[in-house]
Amino acid sequence: MISTSRIRRRLILRRLVGGGAVFCTFLPGLDRSSSRAAAGVPLVILDPGHGGRDPGATGVGGTLEKDVTLASAIALKTVLEARGRYRVELTRTADHYLNRGNRVTIARDLRASLFLSLHADKMPDPAVRGASVYTLAKTASDAETEALAGRENGIGAGEDGNAGVPEILASLAAHETRLASARIAHQLVRDMRQDMQVLPSPERHADFAVLRAANIPSVLIEMGFLSNLADEAALNDPVHRDLLARTMARAVDAWFSVTT
Repeated sequence: MISTSRIRRRLILRRLVGGGAVFCTFLPGLDRSSSRAAAGVPLVILDPGHGGRDPGATGVGGTLEKDVTLASAIALKTVLEARGRYRVELTRTADHYLNRGNRVTIARDLRASLFLSLHADKMPDPAVRGASVYTLAKTASDAETEALAGRENGIGAGEDGNAGVPEILASLAAHETRLASARIAHQLVRDMRQDMQVLPSPERHADFAVLRAANIPSVLIEMGFLSNLADEAALNDPVHRDLLARTMARAVDAWFSVTT
C-alpha cells in the first residue's frame, strides 16, 4: 500500500456536499529512486470501488459494497505481489471517498500498465448472480449494463473533470487501449468461468466514468451482486475472496505474458 510518508502532493480540495467540512484527497506519488529501480516492472493499479460517504450497494444482509471491494483489492494485491513480477498500488487503502475522476488521475499520474476497478453492485432481480467484466464504450451492450453504469457513475459524477467517452474513444492511442482492455476482459472471464459462476454473456461494455483513462488498459470487474444471498455470502468469505484473487491474478499473468 502507499503509506502517508510517500504522499507527495495534494491533488484536490473540495467541500463535502451538504456540509461545511473540508475533505482533502491526496495523490500518492512513487519515490523517484524506487521508480527508477523498478523500471520495466509493470504497475497494476487496483481500484476498490466506492468508499467514505459513497457506500455503493447495500446487500440483502447489510453488507456494504465499499467494504468488500477494499477487502478484495487487498487480497488481490497480496497475491500479485507474491509473484514478484509487478508493482501494485491501490487507489484507496481505507474507508475514504475518492471520486471517479481522481481514480483515473491516480492511474495516469503513476503511469499504470493496467487498471482494475473492483465492484459488487446489486440487481433488481435477487436471483441474478455471478461475476462479470466491463470495458468502456460510448453505448452500453444492453439495458442492464446501461443501468449498472448509471448507478456506478451516480455519486460525484459531475466532479470527474475528464474528457467524455466520445473524445476518448476517438484517439488512435485509445484504439490500442480498447483492444488491450478487451483482451484482459476476455482473459478474466475465461479464468473466472473455471472457478466460479459468471453472468450469461459476462463480457459487457458501457460508459463507465472510472474507465476513462485513454492510454491505460482498464476494466471494471463486478465480482458478484450483493442483492443475491449466495453472492453476498461468498464475497464476505475470505476463502472465496482468496480464490477470486488467485483467479484474477492468473488472468493478469496471462495478459502480461502476451502484452509484454
